[in-house]
Amino acid sequence: MKIKLCGMRREEDIGYANRYRPDYIGFVFAKSPRQVGKERAAQLRRLLDPDIEAVGVFVNEPVLSLEKIVREVPLHVIQLHGDEDAAYIGAVKKLGIPVWKAVRARAESDIRHAETLGADVLLIDAFSPDVYGGTGKTADWSMIARTQPMQPFFLAGGLHAGNIMEAVRMVEPFGVDLSGGIETGGFKDEDKIKELMGELKKL
Repeated sequence: MKIKLCGMRREEDIGYANRYRPDYIGFVFAKSPRQVGKERAAQLRRLLDPDIEAVGVFVNEPVLSLEKIVREVPLHVIQLHGDEDAAYIGAVKKLGIPVWKAVRARAESDIRHAETLGADVLLIDAFSPDVYGGTGKTADWSMIARTQPMQPFFLAGGLHAGNIMEAVRMVEPFGVDLSGGIETGGFKDEDKIKELMGELKKL
C-alpha cells in the first residue's frame, strides 16, 4: 500500500520523509495553512530523497500556472482538489505525469462521478461544504467500502496512528494520505510520523 505525507513546508519535514520513507510527499500550492510557493517547494524538493515522489496539490489552478509549477519544482504527480472537470483534467494530462483527483465524498454518486473524469487515481476525502480539503474530518469509511471504487484510490481525511489500521482494513485503499494526523500544533511531528509508519509496516 502506498503512503503519502502531505503538507510539507520545512526542511525538517523533508528530513522526516527521508528518514521514514513514504512513497510520496505533498506540497500544497492552494490557499491553506500548509501552502508553499513555487520557489520554496523547489528548495525543499532538492532536499528530497530521489526515491520519494513529489506531489503538487492544486485547487482550480489555471493550467498555464500549474504547468509552470510542475516544470520548475519539478513534480512527479498532480493532485487536483477543486472543481476541475474532465476537460481540465484532459488538458493537464498532456503534461505527461499522473493526475490524481480528490473527491469530497458524501455518497456513492460522488465517487462514481469522479470516476468519469479521466484521472489516473482518486483521492477520497471527507466532505466539507466550506473547504476543499485538509479539514481533519474522517471520511465515511463504510460508504466507501460499500461503493468499492473501480479506480485505484487514496484514502484521506482524519487519519492518524490510532485509526489507520481500522481504516485500511475496512476500506482497502490503494494508498493513504496523511497530513493533520502527523502534526502537533500545526507542524509535522517526527514522533507521530514514526508511530504511523510503524503501524503501517504491520500490514
